[in-house]
Amino acid sequence: MHNKTMSHFSAEAEAELQSLLRQLLKSIKDRISGAPSIECAEEILLHLEETDKNFHNYEFVKYLRQYVESSLGAVIEEETEGCARGEGHAVGSVQDTLVHAVTRKTRESGEYKQMMQTLKNTMMVVVESLINKFEEDQLRKEEMHRESQHQQSNSHYTDNCSDSDSSFNQSYAFIKQEQLQVLAEKLDPSRPKEVRWEALQALCCAPPSDVLSCESWSGLRRNLSAALADPDPDLSDKVLRFFAKTLSCSPLNVTREIYTSLAKSLESDFLYHKLSLPTGSAGIDVNRQDITRLLKQMRLMNDFQKEVTTFWIRHPEKYMEEIIESTFSLLSLQPEHGLGTQGSEKALEPMHLIALLDIKATWFKKWMHGYYSRTVVFRLLERKYKSLIVAALQQCIHYYESCDPVRDETAEVIRSMEHQHIGTAQRTLYTAKELEYTYFVHSLCVLGRLLMYTNGRKLFPITVWKRKDPVSLTDLVVILISIMYQHPKPPHSDSSHADSLSPTTLVMEVLSTLGDRTECAAECLYQTPVIETLLAPIITLLKGKQVSIKQANLNSPETTLIHIADTLARIATTERGLSLFLYERNLVSGEGEGISAAHVIVQFTQRLLAKELPLLRNAETSHGVSGAFIFVCRQMYNTCEGLQVLRPYGLHECIAAAWKKTSCLSERVPTPVPGAIPGTSSQELQNVVVWEETLLDNLLNFAATPKGLLLLQQTGAINECVTYMFSRFTKKLQVSRCEKFGYGVMVTQVAATAPGVVALHSSGFVQALVVEIWSVLECGREDVRVVHPKSTPMDPIDRSCLKSFLSLVNLLSSPHAVWELLGQQSLPNKAEYNLREMPTSITDLIDRLIAVNSDVKIHSLFNYEQSHTFGLRLLSVMCCNLDSLLLLESQYNISDMLLQCQKDNITDSSSGEGDFIIDGLSVERNHILVRMSVIGGPSERRLPPRALQKGTDPYPWPMFSSYPLPKYYILNLPKTTWGKQDSEISTFLASTKNMEKDGSWMDTCRRQYCKVMTTKSNIVSGNVLADLLEKAVLHLSSSPSERFFPPADYIGE
Repeated sequence: MHNKTMSHFSAEAEAELQSLLRQLLKSIKDRISGAPSIECAEEILLHLEETDKNFHNYEFVKYLRQYVESSLGAVIEEETEGCARGEGHAVGSVQDTLVHAVTRKTRESGEYKQMMQTLKNTMMVVVESLINKFEEDQLRKEEMHRESQHQQSNSHYTDNCSDSDSSFNQSYAFIKQEQLQVLAEKLDPSRPKEVRWEALQALCCAPPSDVLSCESWSGLRRNLSAALADPDPDLSDKVLRFFAKTLSCSPLNVTREIYTSLAKSLESDFLYHKLSLPTGSAGIDVNRQDITRLLKQMRLMNDFQKEVTTFWIRHPEKYMEEIIESTFSLLSLQPEHGLGTQGSEKALEPMHLIALLDIKATWFKKWMHGYYSRTVVFRLLERKYKSLIVAALQQCIHYYESCDPVRDETAEVIRSMEHQHIGTAQRTLYTAKELEYTYFVHSLCVLGRLLMYTNGRKLFPITVWKRKDPVSLTDLVVILISIMYQHPKPPHSDSSHADSLSPTTLVMEVLSTLGDRTECAAECLYQTPVIETLLAPIITLLKGKQVSIKQANLNSPETTLIHIADTLARIATTERGLSLFLYERNLVSGEGEGISAAHVIVQFTQRLLAKELPLLRNAETSHGVSGAFIFVCRQMYNTCEGLQVLRPYGLHECIAAAWKKTSCLSERVPTPVPGAIPGTSSQELQNVVVWEETLLDNLLNFAATPKGLLLLQQTGAINECVTYMFSRFTKKLQVSRCEKFGYGVMVTQVAATAPGVVALHSSGFVQALVVEIWSVLECGREDVRVVHPKSTPMDPIDRSCLKSFLSLVNLLSSPHAVWELLGQQSLPNKAEYNLREMPTSITDLIDRLIAVNSDVKIHSLFNYEQSHTFGLRLLSVMCCNLDSLLLLESQYNISDMLLQCQKDNITDSSSGEGDFIIDGLSVERNHILVRMSVIGGPSERRLPPRALQKGTDPYPWPMFSSYPLPKYYILNLPKTTWGKQDSEISTFLASTKNMEKDGSWMDTCRRQYCKVMTTKSNIVSGNVLADLLEKAVLHLSSSPSERFFPPADYIGE
């Protein structure tokens, strides 16, 4: 610190104090800028120590503290010693402490008064110097700004148009109401340019809250709008900078005023200037002074539109409504030029510029995201600004009707839009076609967002120009699909930006969005005209082998057909869409008959697999289209209803034949050599391998239903399909993009049949599952360093092995699986088990985890109780099936083994007397023994629980170690009295002899059954129900129209 005395500061000290004060003001600039008035700013400074945690770290505060200590240190010490000794100064009152007394005496001293006077005089000099320096800086900055304006030439419209001045040196000074009144008068359009520019410069230095709260704001706002529209870029840019600064740092009640002023100014500009789109090859140069000014203002608006959604929910709804309404008022502006006809010019609308700046309507998507703003948007669109939606719809219709697929103009526009930015260079010229296309893309994105919501769909139907009938939702979707047909394949480019702007991609985004939402899909996609439009090219191709591209209405058949298949697959994944495909017979096939969509799709798929369509000559594209349409069929045949409709076509045989043919080609794929560049033929063979896997995957999905699994078995490809499934199962992959689950359901379905279990076993799935279970139960995670010991499991089946347990239960849920995996196989029952020995089969797993009947087996388990409980729970599930129980009992005497374990669990096991030791394993064994010994439901038997209860007797249910089991577990059944209804059904069944030839027998049977079941169903005997079921099945199997599989299908299998 520089030297200073009590009477004055040195020049160096004043300079240092000035620097520190300047630094403090910079640090707290944000606090002051948020103050709505000068009085509030003073309050902030007065209470800064209470509100700023860094107050004592500021250098200015440290400087003042040191100055006070040097000025009053001696006085404070003297007063402290005097008060402590009690000499010379008495304490004024009992409540005064030593600190209070010293403080009071110090403030009454002459040194304190001299220090305060010196500090006050010095600070006045410092503050006055700061103000003078501030004014000098402003003048210097104005001079530099003028020079830079003369030096600048043709800057791009996006350069710094929304940046606000943030440096404290550039201005932050409070301004009085009188000064604002003077500035408003200086900004009058009649004043000279220099006077207006200086007023704007001063206005930018004032807090926005002070400006908007002044009494002359209405006149100031009018003058600012006039300056904003001034052809002089100096004035308009300065106003824009003031607007940008206000929008970036003010609350919504302030920014809404600025935003609405900006919107109204733009609206006046468009109405006054009436700019036109260029004709022919001419374009709009964004460096034109009037276009640059409009683009800068539109960009500032668009930036605010995208940011305001993050905070407008914290303010009253009327603020948000003002912003939305001013935006819609501007965008709905349509100058007198109209849409334009041939030979007439079309007006440049605000929508052209907003589309150029935000082509995919990000601002509108953000406004529609939240319910808070979405409600206001829909209300305003419905009541006042429906013309916005009409214009967007009209733009899509105009693009559809004017698009010439032969000339391929859209591809050229997309290619030019892709190269907007090349290095540091930027485009400055946009043709009318490019502006119209950006308007179309923007409109399509807006409409796609509207269709997502119920209130958006309620805006339809909409009446548009040159159309007699209003455009409905269905009409709009049909138009979008037609646009997808007309537009060619996106140009081959490494840039994903170009592909994202292609009509095909945009339409597919809208269709996929609609398909993913149930209500949207029902109103927009599940309509007969939409399905007819999607299937029209397919029906055209099916009508004859030699069909031209033009007749099929396809400009790029491979790409378009894949998109059609993708949309159809999304529809078929839902219950309502599937029903529409299967049962609506309103389409005309190639033979002229009315059939459903499912029949058209499967016929087309068969023709693709047979390669009977010369339109698709390229093998790679043919495989892509074929795979896409097989996937559509897959959404149908993986349900029972869809499989029944598609079965007459033998699609499983067509796919299997294509797979067998492809697998022969894939065997020729050479072994890849590291470092070698694959040749063309090698790449083609790799594509063949991918196609083979696609066919296997689709064949595998026949196993989603029991009848489909039988069809898969008949193809002879079940082993290869299961091996493919196992490879994907180990990688934890989902079944497809429509089915988000894994292959667990498929494993259960396959394991329900003997051939399926054999295929699972031969693929290695069973062994991998057993090893996984053993690893979870008995082996730790060897690849991780053990820092903490593993927690003791609290549940019978720990969470770590629950998934493996469920997989094993799914595998062994069928008696066919149990027989194939355990039939005629004895348990090892070794005399010694190596601790590192792992089971590899279901038999080994039963031997180690269920039949734990020796000390050797017990000692071979690291986690005996947990592992044995796992095995007993698995046994409990397997015993629920009577066939599996009989197999286990006949081969392994499971019940005797369990009884012996219970006998060994008695306190005096040698004599067989004593009490049972109640633990988790004995309770589990008791439950299984009762389940195995007594068959029936809850009214026929009483199953003991697996958990203990609180109280003195935790397990009151009797345990046993020999048969017969206690009578406690057997319930006495009430006697059933057979009534008249039983005899009525019996009489009906006995009276029908030639029921195979009686077509009405089934209807009569159904009526009799419903009559009995709705009156007194509890008196119908089991024997009568068995006879009824047997005769009903016999009648259905003898009817060709009712049976699903003919009897011949089962012969020889």
